Amino acid sequence: MDGELFPRERTEVAPGAVHLPDWLGPRRQRELLDACRAWARPPAGLRTVRTPGGGTMTARQVCLGLHWYPYGYAPTAVDGDGAPVKPMPAWLAELGRRAVADAYGTPPPAAEAYDIALVNFYGGDSRMGMHRDAEERSPAPVVSLSLGDACLFRFGNTVSRGRPYRDVELRSGDLFVFGGPSRLAYHGVPKVLPGTAPPALGLTGRLNITLRVGGLGV
Repeated sequence: MDGELFPRERTEVAPGAVHLPDWLGPRRQRELLDACRAWARPPAGLRTVRTPGGGTMTARQVCLGLHWYPYGYAPTAVDGDGAPVKPMPAWLAELGRRAVADAYGTPPPAAEAYDIALVNFYGGDSRMGMHRDAEERSPAPVVSLSLGDACLFRFGNTVSRGRPYRDVELRSGDLFVFGGPSRLAYHGVPKVLPGTAPPALGLTGRLNITLRVGGLGV
């Protein structure tokens, strides 16, 4: 945040898991927010995710490329209005490729084109339990972009939802990439920090844009 004594720096949170603070500048953040607002409109817009046990996720979601539902992918919003999912924009796929290059120092193979985006909206009381992104066949790194309010992001291990884990504060514009030995690590959002979004952004709450390579051939 403005006025910090020390700048936030690139951090390898775990092998293959990299946090790059302030990766998106203010203008790029506003452009991405505008795009998210357009994607959230119906058809196949923002919806509440219901779990197989009958519960609901407190973060609402919209998908691009393929529709994620617990626990699989489909070409239509099968647990929403049933409409075809919105396409994955080429510019967003390229942003994912550049994110990996900046995080690791080398771009992903050309065959690993980012073809799925999950956009999660968190209100002040929203949470995300510890989980793994395990529905994709591709081992390509997951790219996570944050907009709006900061959050406490918990990055764990590949064996269980418990310790060891590490808590990282993700702020608006931050990039987090995890792949390699950390690709299937459990992670979650135990807390959102309301009122911490950049005032000029014009967003109340938190948006997380997660980019994935499905390798599904759906």
